[in-house]
Amino acid sequence: MAALDTLDIVVLLVLLLGTVAYFTKGTYWAVKKDPYSAVLANGAALKAGKSRNILEKMQESGKNCVVFYGSQTGTAEDYASRLAKEGSQRFGLKTMTADLEEYDYENMDQFPEDHIAFFILATYGEGEPTDNAVEFYEFFKGDDISFSEKTSDDAPLSSLKYVAFGLGNNTYEHYNSMVRDVDKIFTKLGGTRIGTAGEGDDGAGTMEEDFLAWKEPMWADLAQSMGLEEREAVYEPVFEITEKPELSIEDTTVYLGEPNKNHLEGLSKGPYNAHNPFIAPIVESYELFNDKTRNCLHLEVDISGSNLSYTTGDHIAVWPNNSGMEVDRFLKVIGFTDKKDTVIGVKGLDATAKVPFPVPTTYETILRYQLEIGAPVSRQFVATLAQFSPSENIKEELAKIGGDKDVFAEQVTKKNLNIAQFLNHIGKGAVWDKIPFSLWIEGLNKIQPRYYSISSSSLVQKNKISITAIVESVETAGAPHVVKGVTTNYLFALMLKQAGVANPDPNGLNYAITGPRNKYDGIHVPVHVRHANFKLPSDPSKPIIMVGPGTGVAPFRGFVQERAHQAANGENIGKTVLFFGCRNSEQDFIYKKQWEQWSKEMNGQFELITAFSRDGPKKVYVQHRLKERGAEIDALLQQRAYFYVCGDAANMAREVNDTLAQIIVEQRGVDKKKADDIVKGMRASGQYQEDVWS
Repeated sequence: MAALDTLDIVVLLVLLLGTVAYFTKGTYWAVKKDPYSAVLANGAALKAGKSRNILEKMQESGKNCVVFYGSQTGTAEDYASRLAKEGSQRFGLKTMTADLEEYDYENMDQFPEDHIAFFILATYGEGEPTDNAVEFYEFFKGDDISFSEKTSDDAPLSSLKYVAFGLGNNTYEHYNSMVRDVDKIFTKLGGTRIGTAGEGDDGAGTMEEDFLAWKEPMWADLAQSMGLEEREAVYEPVFEITEKPELSIEDTTVYLGEPNKNHLEGLSKGPYNAHNPFIAPIVESYELFNDKTRNCLHLEVDISGSNLSYTTGDHIAVWPNNSGMEVDRFLKVIGFTDKKDTVIGVKGLDATAKVPFPVPTTYETILRYQLEIGAPVSRQFVATLAQFSPSENIKEELAKIGGDKDVFAEQVTKKNLNIAQFLNHIGKGAVWDKIPFSLWIEGLNKIQPRYYSISSSSLVQKNKISITAIVESVETAGAPHVVKGVTTNYLFALMLKQAGVANPDPNGLNYAITGPRNKYDGIHVPVHVRHANFKLPSDPSKPIIMVGPGTGVAPFRGFVQERAHQAANGENIGKTVLFFGCRNSEQDFIYKKQWEQWSKEMNGQFELITAFSRDGPKKVYVQHRLKERGAEIDALLQQRAYFYVCGDAANMAREVNDTLAQIIVEQRGVDKKKADDIVKGMRASGQYQEDVWS
């Protein structure tokens, strides 16, 4: 081949630059132009415009402590923020938080010996990293890790001192596997862990107390290791709030809850993802229950023209907003009712402090669209608020509640109180106007999308996604407040509007159902799609067994819909068995007519086995029906049937797992240990799949 001359090279470079400019015009240039992109742009765009060198970032900003987080629902991120603040205020550390997906890790072998790294790691699903921790985990999990120094040293991380805490759920087999795996890898590579590797258990409902019990001895160990001296913690704001009287909510530059600047300007475009939702029309919605005391919704969301796609078994994320009732309660208790529409600027007081939403904005917008004001109260946050109490008596009481987990459980947890309800209750109606608004931004979690198992088949309706959801309303004996699900009541309000109710206002909650600035014409909801590993076998002739009580049946509606469609097209369909449970055959037996229709279409290959817990003298659940059909279940498993479970993790899913092992013991004549090993093997091979929640 002839060598390229100078002119050839110049031409090739011009073509290359033109190609790069064309294919990056929707990402790189968007980052340059959009002042909100640091918060809301998609991940690829975010990476394009900033350094991914964490050591460089720490050196530039004068930090000696970084708190990394791998978070799916926001809890790990919240813990990271709390640890960073506490390290700064109590021990004088120069701290920053860091999203794991925003940095590279090849130079961790050069981590300074006098610095400390925290890793707050949630485990997602069956032992998987959270979405933002995938690259980090794959790097350290790799067979041949290559660090920047390219050393052959057996201990390349010998200079790394680290702290580790995991967030998990003991109802999953791979409980807290992320923090355990990472801790083992770091130790193997020569890293030095300070304190124990803490583990929080969402399955037991002890996550917060596990975290609080772990962090105090951890701080003692860290102080000793790094020669830190503890001082009295005094609140130091991370953000500066400035009111802007020259602006009003009529100004088109003021953020009022739009997902990003393109939405604000009415120019929303893809790609649609976890940073940028599609404002999807709800084309159909209806009530599934005949029970007048409860509601269960079916909604059809149209994703035509969005380039969103899904596969049967995936999840849809709904972006909620807080109800007007709770926003108004919050504004009243902090004395901001008359200031709710005041336009404010929010600025980080530190180079590493990112404002978590677009500005300028309003107090009301932050409370409605950005902060999780309806969530359970954190005991640590209660203790932090004590210094801003309206009176000395209330301060003493608040310090006692925040400092004693038993008193906290009695005064807060058992009463089902959110933060505004708690302050109103403990202050006996007093206004808490001494609390800096910056503390709310720092101390409350960011409101997160809620995920629902898609209840339709992508093969049958690729442009429409079905959602099946019970409207949450939790009442506890002795508690003064009924907990209303934020997102399900929002969806309920949308369904009522679509049904023609003039002013839909379920339970007086008052949702902003027409969206910011009333821009959601018709009935719309912000959504994105999350792909899951909960899938039908690729061969439709494989038998499947599904266990889904209540709305746990949602993904199985999609499974059965798909197999009925395949059968109608002449494909060979394997035995398809669904165990469905609910309270009463007349009140909450959802999709009854559809099951009957699909059974006809599948020519006997579909069987629905029901368990109605309140129809007879004894309560009957899906696990009872499983046991009754033990011989048939085992015969199908011997034919390599896939076994699926969807629903409550803490009770149902665990009992189904145990029942299946018991069936294997009885049908195959093996001992309990052998049966448990068989079930574990099914899980490992993908023959046993779960889509469960706590």
